Amino acid sequence: MRYKPESGFTPFVPEETDLPELTVRAVVLGVLMALVLGAANAYLGMKVGLTVAATFPAAVVAMAALRMVGGSVLEENISRTTASVGEALVAGAIFTIPAFVISGVWDELRYWESTAIMLVGGLLGVLFIIVLRRTMVVEADLPFPESVAAAELVKMGQGGQTGAKYVFQAMGMAAVWEFVKNSNGVQLVSSSTTTFVNLGRSTIDMLGQQVSYIGGFILQSPAASPALVGVGFIVGPTIASTLFAGAVLGWLLLVPLGLFLNPQMAAEATDTAAFITLSNEIWLKQVRPLAVGTMIVAAFYTLFKLRTPLILGIGRAFTDIQKARSGSGSPTRLNLDLDFTKVGISILVLCVPLLALYYYFTQDLVGAIVLTIVMVILGFLFSAVAGYLVGLLGSSNNPISGLTLSTLLIVAILMVGLGVTGPTGIMGVLGVAGVVCCACGIAGDMLQDLKVGHILGGTPWKMEVGEIIGVVVAAMVLIWPMIVMDQVYEIGSAELPAPQAGLMALMARGIVGGEMAWPLVISGMFLALGLILINSPSPMLIAVGMYLPFSSTSAIFVGGLMAWMLARTLTARGASDRTVTRATNTGVLLSSGFIAGEALMAVVLAFVVLGGRYYDIEQVLPSIAQSALFGALVFIALYYMLVNVPLKASAEDGAGDTPPAS
Repeated sequence: MRYKPESGFTPFVPEETDLPELTVRAVVLGVLMALVLGAANAYLGMKVGLTVAATFPAAVVAMAALRMVGGSVLEENISRTTASVGEALVAGAIFTIPAFVISGVWDELRYWESTAIMLVGGLLGVLFIIVLRRTMVVEADLPFPESVAAAELVKMGQGGQTGAKYVFQAMGMAAVWEFVKNSNGVQLVSSSTTTFVNLGRSTIDMLGQQVSYIGGFILQSPAASPALVGVGFIVGPTIASTLFAGAVLGWLLLVPLGLFLNPQMAAEATDTAAFITLSNEIWLKQVRPLAVGTMIVAAFYTLFKLRTPLILGIGRAFTDIQKARSGSGSPTRLNLDLDFTKVGISILVLCVPLLALYYYFTQDLVGAIVLTIVMVILGFLFSAVAGYLVGLLGSSNNPISGLTLSTLLIVAILMVGLGVTGPTGIMGVLGVAGVVCCACGIAGDMLQDLKVGHILGGTPWKMEVGEIIGVVVAAMVLIWPMIVMDQVYEIGSAELPAPQAGLMALMARGIVGGEMAWPLVISGMFLALGLILINSPSPMLIAVGMYLPFSSTSAIFVGGLMAWMLARTLTARGASDRTVTRATNTGVLLSSGFIAGEALMAVVLAFVVLGGRYYDIEQVLPSIAQSALFGALVFIALYYMLVNVPLKASAEDGAGDTPPAS
């Protein structure tokens, strides 16, 4: 279903209806969900470089919770709008703020600096989109696929069928599993097992000398992770397969090549454990920089493919201010935004702390002024572009990392030109990238939410107030889970690789700091060129697959296979479109629960570890066993829940718990 800006359009809740909307209970519920879903996505994003849109689980939980107290559909809309802020703000944060640590300019994540980046960036994103709302949401002929689906989910849910039981059941199962899988919990099972397949010794005549080479490769089982399998199910078999192709390229081609072509180091490895250590070191120090070079070209290629909507989005950004000032359209409830004059003043006021932040980073007043001006200009333009792309593709496909990388390169060149280099220059560049990324994340999410509200009949200014409240609270709180996870799991490690932040760190350090493994990065760029020339699907995803641990990408691939199995079974049964949608939505809700449950338990256990360190307790909870065999049993349960349960739900006649979305 596609909504067009027609004069005859009628929202789900008529304009003259006076239902409760911006209530305390709606906002409080939304803020709580923003913190929960934001913390979960922070862990997920730093672990696999992907975040999952919070709109759908937030809509389901809001319907279930507010229905118990007689809440209206407009209150549910406010809660969902406020809740999705957490995921959007965290997406901008995890792509950039960990780069301060990975680049070495910070020893650890810092609360006040990180909070300032998230708060200013998030608020600017909200304010920019208030100016753009009417043109993009009401007037523009954009499909907004995820907004339409979420609105239909809410409409159908008004009959009492929310699907909340699937979300909470999956959350409980995944939380318990993480408790017995995590090394900081009561560990009974191991997530994955690793071995080395030795292909023996080879001798090659090189320049008249006999050189002895040792060959082989690492084999890792998929991580026994409900969250990663859930991610694979949500993104589907195509994206999961593309990501896994990168893992195959990195771990089963490039790592063995690196091992084979380093015979002196390989000769020192005498057992399986030594070969595994050496292979991991090759992946960390040689393959990942090569993957970064691939990501750089892939990011710009993605933007190039979207050049037409990008140009349209930038052009619209320049024209929307005049349209907003003209106040076209009657001042009805469905057209009321926050006052544009106050919005403009607020943007100017936010430039003051922005200038102070950049001066703190660079210790250079001229550099700070330039950074502030550049940030406001690029932030507005890229926020408009991000919102436009969400209208075309949905927030799950919003390439904000590519927009942020473009910002980083522009700012890095400016800093070098101004002579602001070294650690202060790197911090300044990453500071701008962080604010722009948070603004773009919020902008795309907010436009998607405003479109849902437009379809349902929500009041724009009330939704905008909810977004502002959500941004302020999320910015003040969500850095804490990131700090704790860094201290316990370590950002940049195999446990939390933070791939996009690694890319930002390498680029900032390479251009401003003068440090970069250029041969590897350039080789990665040519690899991306080769992928583009053969019309490979998403070179960016392939590069991310190379950058991530094999166990993570293979688990996502398993989830994609389960989604494929479900679709294949439904096709074989000749299921109707309604049945297919019902089954798929059930699987998506279960997957969302898996992600939230596992991630939140990982965050809770990280806090437990820090509490133990405070009291000088080395191991708070006992580690009983690390059985990879028993860990693999979870895939049986996941197959049942992601294939059999949706099939049963879709077979129910009439009522059910997961309404269809179009």
